[in-house]
Amino acid sequence: MFEFTILWTLIIAVLLAFLCFKRPSKVWQTINMRERETEPNLTNVAQDNEQRPDFWNLVRSRQPYDVFLVLDIEGTCELGSSFDYPNEIIEFPVCLMRWKDDRQRRELEVVDEFRSFVKPSWRPTLTRFCKELTGISQLQVDSAPSFMEVLQSVFQFLVAHGVLDEDSREPLLRFCWCSDGPYDIRDFVIKQCFISKIVVPDWLRGDALDVKKLVTNWSISQKYQGRKMKVMLSRNHPHRPSLNISSQLRVLGLPAFQGRKHSGIDDARNIARILSECARRNISLQPNTRIDSNRRWSWMGKSGQVLQGLIG
Repeated sequence: MFEFTILWTLIIAVLLAFLCFKRPSKVWQTINMRERETEPNLTNVAQDNEQRPDFWNLVRSRQPYDVFLVLDIEGTCELGSSFDYPNEIIEFPVCLMRWKDDRQRRELEVVDEFRSFVKPSWRPTLTRFCKELTGISQLQVDSAPSFMEVLQSVFQFLVAHGVLDEDSREPLLRFCWCSDGPYDIRDFVIKQCFISKIVVPDWLRGDALDVKKLVTNWSISQKYQGRKMKVMLSRNHPHRPSLNISSQLRVLGLPAFQGRKHSGIDDARNIARILSECARRNISLQPNTRIDSNRRWSWMGKSGQVLQGLIG
């Protein structure tokens, strides 16, 4: 009798094992199906977010500018001269960038370029140092239009792209001037307008985006945290890094500088590459440098006069 009981126990155990592992019941199949149905679908989550009425407002609050105007001016210079020198603009290049998808605002691309050499008036002869640094020849500036004529050409360029209204000269799109460092508009344009005896155009006023500062601050935020990051972000910190265009490309993981360094148009194209990568990384692109169109230097006399004895 005891052996008979053991036999039946073994038979029942074998049957249960067969049912559990070889042929799952409809109950277990139903449970598994329901679990799969409740797993989150990331694609659907993203699509659902885009249907929210406030989603695109959040996108625009982070990336509020429609157009980015990348500018890298080349100016007259002498060996050993400082940033207080009365530089005259000799190359004025602009890379105009827009969003590939204006609604999503995740990818920037260069849609057109403007470039013109400029004829200097105060000291029309370029120094050897200036020619070697910029690659610009005396013949190129001698045959170039004046600064006033170049400004008019830039204005028409912006009108053609729907950035400015031709009659009112008012902006039709929200645009931001961008440069490597603060000098291009803050210094070069202000100085040149004084020397050329013209008022800074309204469309060249307003604060600018210093891409070097943008990338440097981002790089610090990736390397440091907390109080150390706050200290390193201080503008006057002795160990704060100063990233040139090549260094910015490197920290962003981009290929090396393309073209000739200190060529205005080549510098602008590489800055545009940097700006595009910042947008891809969802870094907010907004002005971070104050521009004072009434700024004055000690060498500025009356009515465009350069006081040579006061040149630093």
